[in-house]
Amino acid sequence: MIYFDKVSKIYPDQSVALDDVSFTIEPGQFTSVVGHSGAGKSTLLKMIIAEERPSAGKVFFDSTDIHKMSRRHIARLRRRIGTVFQDFRLLPAKNIFENVAFVMETAGRTEAEIASDVPYILDLVGLTPKISSFPSQLSSGERQRVAIARAIVNQPDLLLADEPTANLDPVNTFEIIEILCKINETGTTVLLTTHNKGVIDNLGKRVVTLENGKVTRDDKSGKYVL
Repeated sequence: MIYFDKVSKIYPDQSVALDDVSFTIEPGQFTSVVGHSGAGKSTLLKMIIAEERPSAGKVFFDSTDIHKMSRRHIARLRRRIGTVFQDFRLLPAKNIFENVAFVMETAGRTEAEIASDVPYILDLVGLTPKISSFPSQLSSGERQRVAIARAIVNQPDLLLADEPTANLDPVNTFEIIEILCKINETGTTVLLTTHNKGVIDNLGKRVVTLENGKVTRDDKSGKYVL
């Protein structure tokens, strides 16, 4: 599904975010990318949604070079990708149903689809009792569940989760990771970035380790090793 081919990223201040990175993510895989802050994890995800361009090398999605796509095709690509961030990015003036419905509306989904799919997705992430609540009325863990619901409601092929548990306590962290695993079990490819050792050691899934922008390990069923 995704292939990084000798990708490097050097910013204008000459800081190196990625250095000759190559690896493949197969459809349906759950892959974690680990590394200290500044290791290049977020830059790697931004390459996939074309928010950053490589200084060298290529990034492919389904055999197509992402950074040679037209704007129209990039927009289509992004509709196939759900993204979850550590800062939630919810709309404060909309309730939980409306936050998730808004994503469907922008994708051109019908009112009937919205009425059917939003409650289903909110049930999947355990938020049915909060359907009319506003973000300010939710805990951090609940807000992150809304962010996940919004990311998956249009049934993406790929879910990118950038440090989704960074601001959460251990209990909420465990619950968020459980939801990501549940989503992966439905066939969605999941790419998670984290520096949480406990999360990685308990997952028992593929781990790609970045250090100073380089891939230093790629373990099929790995632990957090730095």
